[in-house]
Amino acid sequence: MTSTFALRDIFRDSVVVAIPTKTDFRGVSVREALIFRGSSGWSEFAPFVEYTATEAAHWLRAAIEGAYIPWPELKRTSISINATLPRIAPEAVKSFLLNYPGCTTIKMKVNDFESDADRLEAVIDEVPDAKIRLDINGGWTLTQARKYLHEYFLRFGSVFEYIEQPCENLEDLATLKSEVPMKIAVDEAIRKFIGSDFTSISDFADIAIMKWAPSGGITDARKIISDIGLPTVISSAVDTGIGITHGLALAASLDSLEYACGLGTTALLVEDIVKPSPRPINGVIELKRVEPNPELLAKYQASPERVAWWENRVIEVWENALSEEVKGWVN
Repeated sequence: MTSTFALRDIFRDSVVVAIPTKTDFRGVSVREALIFRGSSGWSEFAPFVEYTATEAAHWLRAAIEGAYIPWPELKRTSISINATLPRIAPEAVKSFLLNYPGCTTIKMKVNDFESDADRLEAVIDEVPDAKIRLDINGGWTLTQARKYLHEYFLRFGSVFEYIEQPCENLEDLATLKSEVPMKIAVDEAIRKFIGSDFTSISDFADIAIMKWAPSGGITDARKIISDIGLPTVISSAVDTGIGITHGLALAASLDSLEYACGLGTTALLVEDIVKPSPRPINGVIELKRVEPNPELLAKYQASPERVAWWENRVIEVWENALSEEVKGWVN
């Protein structure tokens, strides 16, 4: 059995942080992450707390790769970024978009048409030429998707760049794709089924959403993107600035990058542990390796109980769900 002492050698300078979010985002009001250092730099392990060890193993694979394996060849040094707008009041939209200077692509989390149309109206008032992405996280039935998207299209016309995961069911997505004038993007249909055959994904989607950590890291993500064969948007899982840089490196390594990426999400945290935080300027983020700020690590260090929880989680995943190949990356 791997000892806690051995794991501390692997996860050098490790700190568990707990950073409050500015709003409730996908049910999260405090984002926790284990930050650590390897021979290639800093990385983070931050699967959401409800994920199983099997799911979390992809995140640990990504984290270890990020710390111990150099980035691949990078094709660009800056990445176009979309603004990510949580469910906030319409009157708060103007001030929140100040976090995203120069970003003209805006992604909104939505529940339905009635609750969220006024917020979209406020977005367009602020950014009249905005490209809009609606993210539903698989929350609609086919009947609801038809109804709400019809209402959105009637009111707002062709402002929509794509609709992200409107339904969970793949057959419903395929039906919807053939019926609506908007493009369909998928996130959960990929993220929750890592290891599946994605060669037929174009039957129900036009665009793929990929995230560095849930996909197992840069190497695995690049292979999945190649297998899928669709235009891809690199997004984040509310990472700290450490995780964001690995997402930026993934985006920078792709031969083609047609769409703005969802990697500006440190704006959702009250503060990042990287200073300055990787935030967009003139709509882009410049890519570079970063290190956490020691004062901010200390400020947001998690309680002893949460540190123990994360250490136990790492041990569980390492011993029960992580491949020997990945363990061999550590040096």
